[in-house]
Amino acid sequence: MDNKDNTIILAILACLLWSTVYAVIKIGLQYDSPLHFAGIRFIISGLMILPFTVKPARFISMVRENWKIVIWVTLLQTLVNYILFYQGLNLVPGALGAVIVGSQPLVTAVVAAIMSNGEKLTRRKIITIIAGISGVILISAGRQALKLGGAIEMLGVVMILGANIATATSNVLVSLKSRGINPLVLSSTSLFTGGIIIYLLSIPLEGLPKGPLPREYWIALVWLSFVSSFAFSLWYKLLQRPHVRVSELNMFKFIIPVAGAILSWLLAPGEKPELLTIAGMFIITVSLLLFSKNGDKFLIRLK
Repeated sequence: MDNKDNTIILAILACLLWSTVYAVIKIGLQYDSPLHFAGIRFIISGLMILPFTVKPARFISMVRENWKIVIWVTLLQTLVNYILFYQGLNLVPGALGAVIVGSQPLVTAVVAAIMSNGEKLTRRKIITIIAGISGVILISAGRQALKLGGAIEMLGVVMILGANIATATSNVLVSLKSRGINPLVLSSTSLFTGGIIIYLLSIPLEGLPKGPLPREYWIALVWLSFVSSFAFSLWYKLLQRPHVRVSELNMFKFIIPVAGAILSWLLAPGEKPELLTIAGMFIITVSLLLFSKNGDKFLIRLK
């Protein structure tokens, strides 16, 4: 398999893993507070990656040599992104939250165009983004009424958008500044360090959960930890590949709401296919296929 096909397949794999997160987070939050749950999740994620990185001496030297990018990724991707994401998602209806989260490829394309000379908002990108967001809106509207209430829900929207901006900025920085650090070292350090900080913040803000916690809580925690460790390490590796465009790679995140809806049909009681949802899936699928094809220019750049 050549590198271009490998990149696309791995990007899709990461997005499929991320699509499971929303439903599983809901299970965990039945028994735990948002920041405490997130903190433990990322601590475990960082530890999961550790055995697969490099020798301890090399690990320490890599972090020391690349401390600026490690701090920025920890701050933006783990702390700012997930604190705003978890808190914002609690303030808005599920369908509206899904649409705002689904706008991430648009936010990434704009941020990348501002931060990098190699990233341009081409007509093809804009058309794909508009089609993708339209599909996300249809999927969300097919599952739940899209409603925006008062100031509290507006605050939730702003927080989720802030999380999207933090993630987009982190992605661009990883692409531009992280070539000197192993992606496993980067993900392990940023997840573990960010997890420790979130966990410590959660104690005075939320307190500790009252135990004992049931088995489904621990299953959810282990799965979410695995997804974070595997998907982030994979994504950072893809971002480090020469000539991979951050904005174009992030287009594949439109797969997340499609896969998430299918998982809900399979696993959630009462969830069933709706015409609007199917139409949204079709639009997203076609837009991604046309975006990737386009004279094979995108594929050639992924070599």
